[in-house]
Amino acid sequence: MSDGGGCGGLSEPAIARLREDRVFSETLRGQRLEFHATWGLFSPREIDAGTRLLLDHLEVDPSDRCLDLGCGYGALGLTLARLAPRGEVLMVDKDFVAVDYANANAERNGIRNARAMLSNGFDQVPEAPLDLVVSNVPAKVGRELLTLMLHDACRRMVPGGRIWLVSITGLRRLFERELKNIFGNYDKVKQGRQYTVAMARKEG
Repeated sequence: MSDGGGCGGLSEPAIARLREDRVFSETLRGQRLEFHATWGLFSPREIDAGTRLLLDHLEVDPSDRCLDLGCGYGALGLTLARLAPRGEVLMVDKDFVAVDYANANAERNGIRNARAMLSNGFDQVPEAPLDLVVSNVPAKVGRELLTLMLHDACRRMVPGGRIWLVSITGLRRLFERELKNIFGNYDKVKQGRQYTVAMARKEG
């Protein structure tokens, strides 16, 4: 087996440092949380501005049954779990590394009402009623994937359930059209220069 001899670039200690977890603490909606992340996950150095904007405006009830779609290392889902202590949070991601980190972050923060699992969208999500679905939607989502995501969310939600999304502001018209088409309503909660927060409610 090669020992890496002859490979240029960084020194072995520098490579070892790159392999170490990114570790930081944040206060989100009054909740102090410690996060471990790694390169390859979204925003591994700090909580990104879109997630912060969504959390600043998100409304959550203490007993909400929540889903964090595309959870990454758990910033949204773990904050929700703290804000809904009588509820539960399922965090899903199609990246097994993200799922591992989200579950580990839940454990290190003593959060017992949240867990993460591997799922491509809703394909592995149990058939259980949801009060709240949240997502920091990737900029490259595309109309087809967004339609599937919103349709599956609506189908799983209870009447009166809410979906809260944050996206780059350039996608706000697409989100407005798709939310109105599937949910029949759309609320642009906050539009900033970079990100827009939107919400829709499942009508009874």
